[in-house]
Parts: sequence; C-alpha cells; structure tokens
Amino acid sequence: MTADTPLSGRLDDDDYPAYTMGRAAEMLGTTPGFLRAIGEARLITPLRSEGGHRRYSRYQLRIAARARELVDKGTPIEAACRIVILEDQLEEAQRINAEYRRAARGATDGADAGAATA
Repeated sequence: MTADTPLSGRLDDDDYPAYTMGRAAEMLGTTPGFLRAIGEARLITPLRSEGGHRRYSRYQLRIAARARELVDKGTPIEAACRIVILEDQLEEAQRINAEYRRAARGATDGADAGAATA
C-alpha cells in the first residue's frame, strides 16, 4: 500500500470511524455497555458498518474518555454526558469568539493604516 492511497488519508482523520465497539471499549478500559449508554444519552452517535456494527472515531473516543473520567468520579452517566456536551459547546463558542476578535482587530488595523496614509 502506498502513501497516496485513500486509506492513508482516512487513518489521519479524527472523524474516520476506524474502531469497533470491542476495540473502543478496550482502549477506554470500559465495557461495550458503557459505550451503548453514552450513545443512548446522545453524547456520541457511532456510525454503522454495512453489517450494522458500531464504529467509533478517535474524536468520539476522546469524548467517551472524558465522560468515563466523570463517571469514574461518581457523576451519574446522564449528567456526565450533559457536562461533556456543554464543555464541547463552550470550547466551540470560545474558538468562534477568538476568530471574531482577530477579525475585528484586523479591520481596526486596516482602518488605522488607511487613516495614516490619507
């Protein structure tokens, strides 16, 4: 297999569903039941193979690991899933806010440069 095959690109993709439920549970040190439970709580939605088997991405495994960490500390699974969802939403909002700030600084810098040359 060469480096330019389509598979090589997918293996680097955080969203590519490369892991079976058994392998994902093993990597997280949990049970398939835990993965089913966080799926039922709609924290993650695994893709399904043609045979109907659940497949997980690296991104989903990171999310599941965070939920597992909270559950291990005594947080009920439904609450842990809600916390992880809110953490993810906050991170995204902060990223968008930082982009708006950069854009606003760029617009201000451009206006200042235009005023200096006038």
